[in-house]
Amino acid sequence: MNQFPNLKLQPVAIGSLPYDNVNDAMELVGRYFKQIPFFPQMTKINKNEDMINQILEGLPSFLDLEGFYSDYRSVIDDNNLEKLKKYAINGISFPAFEKYLTQNKPHFAKGQIAGPYTFSLALKGNDVRSVIFDRALRDVVVKFLSLKALWIISQIKSANSDTVPIIFLDEPSFAGFGEAGHFAITCDQAVSMMKEISDIIHRSGALCGVHCCGKCRWDVPISAGVDIINPDIYTYFVNFFEYSESIGKFLQNGGKIAWGIVPTKDLTALRKITLQNLVEKFKFCVKNLTNSGIDEKLIIDNSLITSSCGVGSLDIESAERAMGLVFELSETLRNNKEILNPVQNYN
Repeated sequence: MNQFPNLKLQPVAIGSLPYDNVNDAMELVGRYFKQIPFFPQMTKINKNEDMINQILEGLPSFLDLEGFYSDYRSVIDDNNLEKLKKYAINGISFPAFEKYLTQNKPHFAKGQIAGPYTFSLALKGNDVRSVIFDRALRDVVVKFLSLKALWIISQIKSANSDTVPIIFLDEPSFAGFGEAGHFAITCDQAVSMMKEISDIIHRSGALCGVHCCGKCRWDVPISAGVDIINPDIYTYFVNFFEYSESIGKFLQNGGKIAWGIVPTKDLTALRKITLQNLVEKFKFCVKNLTNSGIDEKLIIDNSLITSSCGVGSLDIESAERAMGLVFELSETLRNNKEILNPVQNYN
């Protein structure tokens, strides 16, 4: 199955960029990601552009939740966009992003928020424990993030009604799932958190992705019904292929893999790596899944290309190199089909 075939092998970005002005950031978006533009998170301008800080505005007091739940029901049940405005993301780049969508009318556009696992682990309750360990507060976080996702979707649709929004849940902390300090959260609870947000995103006509730049229980987001999984395949390929059985079913059901194949956490690797190295790495990834019995065409048709993580902490030269390589690899794979035919002969 290949839903949204025009996503095949397209470049997609994680979210953060290291520029100190919006014009430079949006110029890069238009240069490399015009098929799936995104709103850049720009911590070099303001620390509140950080993944966690950016979505704190509008977080209800945990001591008085009646008004919040009223807002939530009004938005979910009655599509009350006035109430939804209370949960806006005041990102520095968002006005320029909306202008870009209005002018260029892309088929897709990407937004990103902190995922429920990462966000609720970062927040502390009155007892100084992470709210993830409190069932009632977890519910608040999930519904709060759902409203944030819906606001992004509404803004994308307002800028261009034909654009399909893609909302990524950034889950770096999910790399620790199942380790010491995380045992109080079960697999079913982790699935439930992601699934509730993913279902709401789907009901709004958008796609949902999950990004994790570490070792990950990839069966969890797959079980949550997300559309795109985004591993750091450059570093954690062994971990990813441990879930080949789940990945095969995921692809058969229309899921997609955004291969985080361009290194961003290892600057030496980023400086040395070549486009040909990346082509070979992609072929290696496809071969590993085909060796597990997954159809080669199914894999390639449902692949996107991205970096292993965001580039907001890099210097501008390194960030531009990483984003350029994402674009070049995508272009090479899409325009030179003989490279991938047949993948099974790759050594």
